[in-house]
Amino acid sequence: MNEETNKKIKDLEKETQKPDFWENKERAQKIIREIKELKEELTGGEKYDKGDAVLTLFSGAGGDDAEDWTRILFEMYRKFAEKRGWDIKILHQHKSESGGFKNITFEVQGKNAYGILKNEAGVHRLVRISPFSAKKLRHTSFCLLEVIPKLVAPEEIEIPDKDVKIELSRSSGPGGQNVNKRETAVRIVHLPTNISVHVDSERSQSQNKERALQLLKSKLYKYRLALQEKEKESMQISKIVEAEWGSQIRSYVFHPYKLVKDHRTGVETTDVNSVLDGNLEIFL
Repeated sequence: MNEETNKKIKDLEKETQKPDFWENKERAQKIIREIKELKEELTGGEKYDKGDAVLTLFSGAGGDDAEDWTRILFEMYRKFAEKRGWDIKILHQHKSESGGFKNITFEVQGKNAYGILKNEAGVHRLVRISPFSAKKLRHTSFCLLEVIPKLVAPEEIEIPDKDVKIELSRSSGPGGQNVNKRETAVRIVHLPTNISVHVDSERSQSQNKERALQLLKSKLYKYRLALQEKEKESMQISKIVEAEWGSQIRSYVFHPYKLVKDHRTGVETTDVNSVLDGNLEIFL
């Protein structure tokens, strides 16, 4: 059965290499979906695909424009989640003075959220006339999306106390006047990898610490998967984090024409507004 499935995948992948593959977009998208389904059939899907996801958006180079782009992408994923009846919970946000986000971390709670959203991870590129430019110049902005499972099994990742540094600060989240008096926000740094998490969404320090540790375990789980993948490709482990910014998955062009294009599959649409309104199905 596995041999038969593998052969079918190879045959379909050969189809995607043909020069006229995208001439019939409907057929092309159907073939890509079929390849994905066959591959999932082989692996049985990933362990945490059916569960919730945690997304973090990091603004890249580009100042106000990049931070505004991060805000736009957050709204896009929020609308996508709402359309599916999923819930969103912000765990931490670092707002910029211009109203955008330097970074934002949020949970997406719903059936198959991680399985559906995990392939959205990577760099999202925007080209538009900058609303922050007095000369109305065209500007390119970047945002990196990280997607991890909300929870990983306790036995999956163990973190010795000596490997973490815990920092406390005043929370900017909900909680009324007490927020100003007590340090409830928690930031945890994993010293061996320098991976950090920041949570200020809960009302108590202990709740924020517990959630931050869960988040760190999820990040380390994803990091370990990336290591295994890179080892298979005989690449240097030290290059993983730096390489993230090179993995551009999608471009969103507002000017001089309108186009959203996925660089991995070639799927594209000129209906930019629909995509930003959370209609991402053609890419998923």
